[in-house]
Formats: sequence, structure tokens, C-alpha cells
Amino acid sequence: MCYIEVGGGGEVSWGNGHAAYERAKRGESRLYAVWPGQWSSHLFAIDDLDQYAAAFGLVHDEKRTGLADHDHQVRWSISPYEEKPNASYVSIEVWLDCGCSIRSLKAFAKQMRDQQGWDIATTGGWGSGGGSYSMRVRRRSLAG
Repeated sequence: MCYIEVGGGGEVSWGNGHAAYERAKRGESRLYAVWPGQWSSHLFAIDDLDQYAAAFGLVHDEKRTGLADHDHQVRWSISPYEEKPNASYVSIEVWLDCGCSIRSLKAFAKQMRDQQGWDIATTGGWGSGGGSYSMRVRRRSLAG
């Protein structure tokens, strides 16, 4: 999927990002999604900017992420399955005592970077079970 922004003067640019969203909200440009096909592509006008912003994490969406926009009450420990506890990234178990649930690792990673300075790996696997969440975190960031 490709996103394009068409400005008021007809200029065309890549349309994914917070600045493009803000310009579209102010009515200075329009956002479009291009759905590529084998023989042709389809162009769709993005008419629900709030949904667009929520999908890309440009605005907080508690329903989609499972995370309230507050300082989380977090407990954590090194995973009992971690084989290299001195490596750059370690597996940890996380419990959220504030009642939130993690449905979007990227949203949680952003909040924890802002709140605790954690550097959570968002490209690898993660999981949940038994009330805890398993994820990989840069070990040095946990001390902060």
C-alpha cells in the first residue's frame, strides 16, 4: 500500500506521517491510498483522518492498542528462559498492574520509551500468557 499527499497547489508527495496528517486535518492537502494490482492500481481518498491517524499510531487509540494514555504500573523480571542475560537484548516478562493490556507492541514500546526509557525490540516476536507479556528489551535501557 502506498500513501500519497496532494497539496492545495497540486504538488504530490509521499503521504505517510504526522506532518501529512496535520496538513490534511487543516484542509491544506488531501491524502490518498494506492492499492497496487497486477495490471492496474486503485486510488482511494482517505476520508476518515482519525482512523488513518489511529492506524499509523499518529494519535493514541486505546481501543486498538489496549493501552490507556497514562503512566503504566509495570513490574518486570528477566525471563527464566533467557540464555544470555548479559547480551545486548534480553527477554523479559512484564506485568501491567494498571489494568491495561498490550495489543500493539509498537504502541507499548513508544509509551515505555517515553515513561521509563526502555528500548523494546518491535521487529521480533512477543507473546502473552498467564497475565504476563514476554518481549525483548535492550538490557542497558532497563536500568534507566
